Amino acid sequence: MSTFIQIVFLLILSVQAATGQVVRTSDPELNKIDVIEHLGAQIPLDVKLIDSQGQTHQLKDYYDGEKPVVLILAYYHCPMLCNLVLDGVTRALYSVRLKFGEDYRVLTISIDPRDTPQDALQKKESMLKRLQEPPDSDGWEFLVGEEKEVKRLADAVGFQYFFVEEKNQYAHPAVIMLTDGTGKLSRYLYGIEYRANDIKLGLLEAAQGKIGSTTDKILLFCFHYDPDAKGYVLFASNLMKAGGALTLAFLGLFIVYFRIKGRKQQTIQGTIS
Repeated sequence: MSTFIQIVFLLILSVQAATGQVVRTSDPELNKIDVIEHLGAQIPLDVKLIDSQGQTHQLKDYYDGEKPVVLILAYYHCPMLCNLVLDGVTRALYSVRLKFGEDYRVLTISIDPRDTPQDALQKKESMLKRLQEPPDSDGWEFLVGEEKEVKRLADAVGFQYFFVEEKNQYAHPAVIMLTDGTGKLSRYLYGIEYRANDIKLGLLEAAQGKIGSTTDKILLFCFHYDPDAKGYVLFASNLMKAGGALTLAFLGLFIVYFRIKGRKQQTIQGTIS
């Protein structure tokens, strides 16, 4: 019964509109900021990056073929937007209720070639502290790299950005990408606030049923991603199927319960007589 109540509760909580939207502007310069979705595309796993300990890796080192990955492009001296995105992700991950580092992992990669491993380490320690995770956790890695390497990854995921010299800043979109365990793009989530349920369902979708509980799998069956809402919404037909199946299951349990109860009463009466 507790599983049924949990499912119903989560379904009710999830009927909300997504908050993140891609902002368009009439400024032709700022229109260079965009996201061109490449759903299903393979990201280049041979991209060379440097982790927060100064060790060189290829992107493939962070993909095990099964565990989905949240991919974030940002930079560590960003005065505002990157911090808002990372804060939004942190708040959502805190409530995702999947095993951090075991069911999924997170990668943040700097788009600024001036960022150093030390910058990455400081940001990593800050984010992990907010998640109440140990500072040496490999569940969320922060990376830096050469401009050409990072640009190759950005182009592959459709993340368009540019450097504003007069402000000494990067102009970029607010978006996170979800990839499956092989590095294929499965979902884009926009904005600076992310619903935990959207990230969770996106990870479950990317993992194709390899992570999460039975309840999680039922929830994923009842939701689908709505590009207009920029989030997961109830899928009416599947919800009706799931509701019908649960109803039949509980009716079956009640029938079995009363039959067993009836037999026990008959046995007791027979013993007394």
